[in-house]
Parts: sequence; structure tokens; C-alpha cells
Amino acid sequence: MTPKNKFGFAPVEPEPTPRRDRKPGPMGTAVRETAESLQESTEAKMESRRRNAEDAKAWRTASEEGRVLATLPLAAIRTDALPRDRLELEAVAQSDEMEELKASIRERGQKEPIEVWPDGDHYQLKKGWRRLTALNQLLRETGDERFAVIVARVETGPGDRLGRFIDMVEENVIREDLTFAEMAQVAIAAARDAGIEEIDPDAMVGRLYASLHKTKRSYIRGFVYLLSVLGDALPFPRAIGRNLGVEASRAIRNPSAVEALRDRLAEVRSAEAQNKALQDFVTAAKRGEAKGEGVKTPKVEFHVGALKVTARNGECRIVSDADYAEIPRERLERAIRAFEDELRRRARVS
Repeated sequence: MTPKNKFGFAPVEPEPTPRRDRKPGPMGTAVRETAESLQESTEAKMESRRRNAEDAKAWRTASEEGRVLATLPLAAIRTDALPRDRLELEAVAQSDEMEELKASIRERGQKEPIEVWPDGDHYQLKKGWRRLTALNQLLRETGDERFAVIVARVETGPGDRLGRFIDMVEENVIREDLTFAEMAQVAIAAARDAGIEEIDPDAMVGRLYASLHKTKRSYIRGFVYLLSVLGDALPFPRAIGRNLGVEASRAIRNPSAVEALRDRLAEVRSAEAQNKALQDFVTAAKRGEAKGEGVKTPKVEFHVGALKVTARNGECRIVSDADYAEIPRERLERAIRAFEDELRRRARVS
């Protein structure tokens, strides 16, 4: 019961305050949705920018490391900066293996990139002579423009000439696609290259073929000596097997027998005849050693300070504790030239 006051009426009950409807109207809903959409869009853009920055960094790194492939026109590729690691290139270009490679490219396209480095307005070939040759032949034979371009990995940075020699032979060495004569010829060419400091072909074998077993490197050194002595007298060097080449390199250490071998090699017209001439030479050398009939060439030995000098026909050897590989090439060349000039001067005086 509601109590009454002294005036005889009850207190007035206040009417309940109506609750405000907090539900947003159409305008508020639109504003809220726009704000939420803007926030989501901003977050998406930030994430996209982050991913783009990471992709750009990965691209720069890959490009700097030479892992980015480019499609280049065949006409932009040159092959005259490095001597190729293959002898008898024309024979290789016309071989059955080249036809098989062309058939594969014609059917499935180029699967392995070549390697090049920038050289002015063009590119110089480092690796992939067979692939480049196959595409050039296909373009000439078919006229199909899809053979007018080649996929290549482009070298970045200043580059190293010896490193390019190593890269050139590395792939074929791993695949065992080079003969010992070809590997030896690369070492000889690299040692003669003006852009490389190393001038000893024997030492160059260790630089170019460091990944090979030491026994295999010794075989290559044997072929280096064989090619250095006989040179153009060998018309078919790629046909010389490992054992024959190594045995022949040992047999020609006798300078007096080399001229007779050169004369016989000048008459051969086939790889078989060449190898028979070498085998006969090796057999004769072994027979002479067995009978103790080896030709003895006179030699002179003497010391100059700490140097021991051994001189004989066609050879002058200097032995000392010095590491000649550490001597700058220019200094070593000056010393050799002075040595040669002195010998010639003495010969003219005599």
C-alpha cells in the first residue's frame, strides 16, 4: 500500500524513461561499413607491399647470383672470346649426337639454358656451344622463328677470365663429355691467355680440373705434354685413348726420337693410322728400354748460387727452393726474356 502524506495524497510515480534504440541508421551503417572496408583495404595494401618488397629483394639477389634466365636472340651471341673446350668443332657440329640434340629441341624445346656474359652490345658464350649450334642449324634449316631465340643465364658482375674457363669445361667434365686431348688443350690455351696470370700448363691443369681425382689430372698432364711437343703433327687428337696418350707422352721424353715420329704422322690420313703410328712409337721405345738401347742425350749440371741447373738437348731445368708460382708473371717473363736474349747474343758472337 502506498503511504500517503499529511495532505492526503500519495507521491507521484515517475513514468519510466524510454530506452534509446542504439541500432545505427542507414547513414551510420554505411559509414561503419566504409570504415571497415577502408581498414581491410589498408591492411591488404600493406601486406601486398611487404610481399612486393620481399619479391623485389629476392629478384635482385637471384639476378646478382646469375640465377635469372633471359631469352636472347641468337644473333646477339658470339663465341670468339674463349677458345672452345672441344677440338674438331666442325666434326662435332655434323655428328649424330648433334642430330639427336636437334631432334630433341625440335620436339620439346630447349630444356637447359646456355651461359653468357655481356660484352658491349652483344653477349659472349661461356657454356652451351652444342645447344647454340643446334639452334643455329635448326633456324637455317627450317626458318622457324621459334629457333631464333635462346634461353640463357647471364653473368653479372665483373667476371673472372679463369673462372670462365672453368665454367666452360665444368659441365662437360662432370658429364665426362670431353676427351683427355680436349681437356689438355683447354689447359694449354688458358696458360697462353693474356688475361690469366698462370703461365704453366701443368699448374693450369690443377686450377681448371681441381674437382677431378689426382690420377685423372695426371693423365691430363700427360696429354698436355703430348700436345705441347707434337702440336699440329697430331691430326686427330680426340681419337687418342687414355692409355695410348699417356704412354706416348712418356716415350717422347727422348727428343731425338720425336722428329722421326713427326715425319710418320705427317703421312697419316686417318685416326686409325695416327694411333698405329703412336703405338708403334711406344712399342719401339719400350723395346729399346728393355734392351738397354735407349738413346742417351748428353747433359750438363751445375749450380748458380742456390740454383741447380740441368741442361740437355731441348731442355734447361732450374731447380731451387723458390716458389716460382708466387713470382708475378711480368717479372718472370722479364727474366726469361733476358735469359733468351743472352743465349741469342752469345750464339751470334760465336
